[in-house]
Amino acid sequence: MRDHRELQGVYAAALTPLNDDYSIAYDEIAPFLAFLARRGAHGALLMGTTGEGPSFSPDERLALLRWALEIRGVHPEFRLLLGTGTPSLDETVSLTRAAFDVGADGVVILPPYYYRKVSDDGLFTWFSQVIRRAVPEDGAVLGYHIPGITGVPLSLDLLARLKDAFPRQFVGIKDSSADAEHARQLGERFGRHLMVFSGTDTLFSLALEHSASGCITALANLCSTDLRRVWDAYRQGATNAAAQERLSAARAVLNRYPPNPPLYKALLARLHGFRRWPVRPPLTPMADNLLEQVMQEVLAEAIDFSQ
Repeated sequence: MRDHRELQGVYAAALTPLNDDYSIAYDEIAPFLAFLARRGAHGALLMGTTGEGPSFSPDERLALLRWALEIRGVHPEFRLLLGTGTPSLDETVSLTRAAFDVGADGVVILPPYYYRKVSDDGLFTWFSQVIRRAVPEDGAVLGYHIPGITGVPLSLDLLARLKDAFPRQFVGIKDSSADAEHARQLGERFGRHLMVFSGTDTLFSLALEHSASGCITALANLCSTDLRRVWDAYRQGATNAAAQERLSAARAVLNRYPPNPPLYKALLARLHGFRRWPVRPPLTPMADNLLEQVMQEVLAEAIDFSQ
């Protein structure tokens, strides 16, 4: 039986390379993932929020995963998670099953996000159906807690029920609540019995202090080096306050310019020489004047994304 603790570490909520016609630039995904690996990322979440996942069909998500697997030829230990949650139970089941068949190391599943006032009982039944019908015995499922976007929180009691019912397969959550108290509560309730991946760079050190297993963040597209420094220090029983301060400063600037995909694609091109990938509608590209404004703020804060 697979030991899911090998999934711990720093993950980028990876951007999705696109062509000018909004199709996926499949041949650019592996080079981008190699860039992340060289800068300290242990893996990537494909087709999450930053990857514009809900804007792509199941077939596109799976095709992206197949192309992403090329990274294993250069970085065999690089781990790949796929976002497979949709509002449709059957679509989520088929996409999740296929993700494991193709070779994903795990899946990250949004709750069904159209009906916002559903009960924990309803969510438990929905996740149970997905796991029973789609997830192999050694498959790893992370719930995706991002209530500010979905409007559907994953309560602590629901997480406990899912962990008790599926102790091998339901391994944890991506916590994108951006709530320090919630990070503390997760650690106090579950300790290391539930893998928690922080989705908020400013809370990474705090989450680790409360038994988190790593992070999955948008900023890792640009700052995986500092995230790795925080992680490595934690693993050695220490802290890296300077790296955490740089992450918090960068996140404070970038949070002023939502949504993430157009901003991060523009910065990746500007700072690291990648092609400036489009975003898929309804998102629109970041205006050049706004990008210059971001760069001025970055310089004013002495933030160095090249580290």
